[in-house]
Amino acid sequence: MSGPFDQTDLEMQAAALVEAAQKAGADAADAVTLRSVSLGVEVRLGKVEETERAEADTMGLRVFVGARTATVSTNAMDAPDALAERAVAMARVAPEDPFAGLAGADLLAGDVSDLDVLDRTQPDAADLKEAALATEAAALAVDGVTNSGGASASWSLGGMVLVTSNGFSGRYLASSHSRSAMAVAGEGTAMERDYDYTVARHGADLMDAETVGRNAGERAVRRLAPKKVASRSVDVVYEPRAAASLLRHFAGAISGAAIARGTSFLKDRKGEQVFAPGVRIVDDPLRRRGLRSRPFDGEGIGSAAIDLIADGVLTDWLLDLASARELGLASNGRARRGAGSAPAPGATNLALMPGATSAESMISAIGEGIYVTDLIGHGDNLVTGDYSRGAAGFWIENGEIAYPVSEITIAGNLADMFRRLTPASDFEYRYGVDAPTVLIEGMTVAGE
Repeated sequence: MSGPFDQTDLEMQAAALVEAAQKAGADAADAVTLRSVSLGVEVRLGKVEETERAEADTMGLRVFVGARTATVSTNAMDAPDALAERAVAMARVAPEDPFAGLAGADLLAGDVSDLDVLDRTQPDAADLKEAALATEAAALAVDGVTNSGGASASWSLGGMVLVTSNGFSGRYLASSHSRSAMAVAGEGTAMERDYDYTVARHGADLMDAETVGRNAGERAVRRLAPKKVASRSVDVVYEPRAAASLLRHFAGAISGAAIARGTSFLKDRKGEQVFAPGVRIVDDPLRRRGLRSRPFDGEGIGSAAIDLIADGVLTDWLLDLASARELGLASNGRARRGAGSAPAPGATNLALMPGATSAESMISAIGEGIYVTDLIGHGDNLVTGDYSRGAAGFWIENGEIAYPVSEITIAGNLADMFRRLTPASDFEYRYGVDAPTVLIEGMTVAGE
């Protein structure tokens, strides 16, 4: 590997793979080279438990022989000709795929502005150890915290080079810094735990270590002495961190691949009212310093911000080339790509935009309900929309947070939940999939 910030050798390797594929008989080809560098330190009770560094360059080649395609990958580029010959041989015996192929020149990304996703400051292990220890110390200093689940600090670098046989060559590199802590409160069988974390492209944008640790400790202490509640239908409020999970379900339901297969409960809803009027959901791959920002997608296609939901109406799917062609549409540049797999559609910086009501006002208007802070399991069926998740949080009574609750299940149908969803005004960009506090009226809560 060359210096971690220099992708010149990766671009040369990708170009060599494409050239070798064409010599081997491919009608078209593209090659992707991915760089990954990471350094992390984990501590617990004031001692380092693990320090880990990893570096890898991985290359992938996709070839097309007529309507047939194959993908191969490697982490050692000693013999591009042999790799290309294997890929072409695989493609010749693969089934035909009428939707496979490279993007046309009219779709390929041109010049884009600097997204500012690369911080060239590289912390060393000592820096990360200091940050992790400070984060844990802040958690342990919270009154009521009795133990530590550990704390960590990390830095990573990731980047892509993409070269195609029809003239595209592009590359980008992005950094990531993070800190996290898990705190334990209580004793014996009455212990509770919770966590907090911060992640950013630039280290200067991180929440400070003391705040992360204190948040983790205070969240754990708040959960002590939880009660169970009787099963009933109540209003459910999701804190922002939990509310983001609803956006992930939504993104899965509007994936072009799922729509083309007919395996989404939203498959026939484009152009229809899916959320309440006023609700807006944006996917923006070009947001400066965004955790999922990139100048082009996994097929070299340029893209822009999309209002996936505008005034409650579903306006678009998440499309890569294959799903777009199958649906008779044009790709909107949402392809994601690994070295050893074909592109697939997915979201970038996905955000549910804020509403007009504060979270405090939203809660104060509820007679009884649940404020959800933690979700357990993966109980969503995107074919039918059925939704059931284990949860913990706090009981709301007469407009106030009354006491912690646990061992409950919240259930409904995502189509109904989306229609009844109301966003609060406390929106922040923090994680790449972001939402404010949201209220969903009339959900089923299963308890005692």
